[in-house]
Amino acid sequence: MEYTHLGRTGVLVSRLCLGTMNFGPVTPEPEAHAILDAALDAGLNFTDTANVYGWENKGLTEEILGRWFAGDPSRRDRTVLATKVYGAMDDEPGSKGVSARNIIRNCEASLRRLQTDRIDLYQMHHIDRDTPWDEVWQAFETLVGQGKVLYVGSSNFAGWHIAQAQETAVRRNFLGLVSEQSLYNLAERSVELEVLPAARAYGLGVIPWSPLHGGVLGGILAKSDRNRSQGGRASTYVEAHRDTIQAFENLAAELRAEPANLALAWLLHQPGVTAPIIGPRTMDQLTGALAAVDLTLDEKVLERLDELFPGPGGPAPEAYAW
Repeated sequence: MEYTHLGRTGVLVSRLCLGTMNFGPVTPEPEAHAILDAALDAGLNFTDTANVYGWENKGLTEEILGRWFAGDPSRRDRTVLATKVYGAMDDEPGSKGVSARNIIRNCEASLRRLQTDRIDLYQMHHIDRDTPWDEVWQAFETLVGQGKVLYVGSSNFAGWHIAQAQETAVRRNFLGLVSEQSLYNLAERSVELEVLPAARAYGLGVIPWSPLHGGVLGGILAKSDRNRSQGGRASTYVEAHRDTIQAFENLAAELRAEPANLALAWLLHQPGVTAPIIGPRTMDQLTGALAAVDLTLDEKVLERLDELFPGPGGPAPEAYAW
């Protein structure tokens, strides 16, 4: 496994991040624990979750992780643990967002479910336009001062949100954001306009989610079992871009690589990307994804992928203005 610094911090994380969204709703707890063990044994030390994961049973995924940590305390020290706050955990007024009240109380609840005394990377799951940044940072400063949170990250932020957050943090002499978790893959490259330049300018690591675009880039045309990709983003994209997807799968075959690993490897070749999030439902999916780190793409292959999946044309404003 290869490792890199998380943004401008000194902490080292694996080049792939283990996403746990499937643990509980899709993957039973015993299998989830086996996947966690196998990932850690393979050197994948970066694990991402969220307080709302578990869907109808919000908090279930964190509880599954907590029981895994409790089974062997050494696992916790070997894991860079990331979770998130923003989504409502109940129907009480004001339970959604990142008010100081929500940040503090949801952190305490996540710590209990995860059975740990600290969260290595505590991420805002979405931008909260109703809470001032001074309030947000005051809450995080409290948690960092207490040792309950080590680093703060964002998810689904626009470039100007990152700039706004960081400028306020600098004024408060606080480290601020160290990472941004964004939708980013070959089929969805809009973050190249402003989010990626902002992240690089402020020293944030980039953690792409949905690196396979909902299964579109996972060899969907060659698979007979497409249960995961029957609806939503995947089905719509396939209908509109079947020829492109076929050409992508043909290229993967030429390289003797799995399409999913080709998509992951492309992300790993992009400047500023720390670790794409893989979300294995099974042990086989984990084993397959681990090979992506060893897949090197030359300029000819990268150019071919750009032809198949053209981005927005570079950063803003050059991408759309002379």
